Amino acid sequence: MTKFLISFPSEVMVFPPEDFDTVFAESHAVIEEAKAAGVYIFGGGIAEEVDPVRVAANGTITPGAYAQTGEIKGGFTILELPSREAAMEWGAKIAAACRCDQEVREFMFDPHS
Repeated sequence: MTKFLISFPSEVMVFPPEDFDTVFAESHAVIEEAKAAGVYIFGGGIAEEVDPVRVAANGTITPGAYAQTGEIKGGFTILELPSREAAMEWGAKIAAACRCDQEVREFMFDPHS
């Protein structure tokens, strides 16, 4: 099984305010479906009001992200799935519920994780 990151930047999740309750319910229903299927690992949104910091090997803390990274905002879900095709299917379910395209990335295999 491979772990996949399915995510979106917050600014692409655009829908009319009156649809909020529906989007909230549908997106959480997909997460419950993933939990019931036994593929859900973790999910959530980046706390955009909290500034990132970089921590060096010696413990030095520097405010901000790497310059080339830019801002990381939005929501993400990590699922453990049998194939890339399954990740695309779950990505489509999340995209429909959240009303925005999802980016799907595959984690490299790590025998210790």
